[in-house]
Amino acid sequence: MTDSAPEKTRWAAWLDARFRSPAAIYGLIVFAAFVTISSDHSHDAWGLLNTAVWTLLVFFIAHVFAETLTAHGERGLRASIAHAVAHAAGMLYAAVPGTIVLIVCGINGVSVDDAYEATMWVTWVVLAILGYVAYWRRGAHIAIRLLGALGTAALGLSIVLLEYAVH
Repeated sequence: MTDSAPEKTRWAAWLDARFRSPAAIYGLIVFAAFVTISSDHSHDAWGLLNTAVWTLLVFFIAHVFAETLTAHGERGLRASIAHAVAHAAGMLYAAVPGTIVLIVCGINGVSVDDAYEATMWVTWVVLAILGYVAYWRRGAHIAIRLLGALGTAALGLSIVLLEYAVH
């Protein structure tokens, strides 16, 4: 096996469409930001999940609305909505890892602080993987990939904390 990035498989294309799109990365950041914001007033993991999911859904709907409105004149309403939903779907897919963590935490009665921390770790790992893959695809040396992964994860979580500070 070579150290360079392989040809894109169907599985890789599927993952890219759902987790490596700008909308997906934005959704991941928004979800983590609202978990962070709701950690100040939620009483359990279910509260964190409730706030983050509903807020992300509102952002998703706003994104679909904006995409539909801008393309409606050229594509027609149905085609514009279908395109907008497909384009924004990554926002929802990106929330899946954090949602799973919060569900597991809720089922197990984990404290809000621990559920929040677990969600941030999952977010950090997903961002790190995205950074690593980006550098891997560029053919970067393993050390650069690892630094890129750390930098990507750190920058992503910095944006989450900035969002928290603003709210």
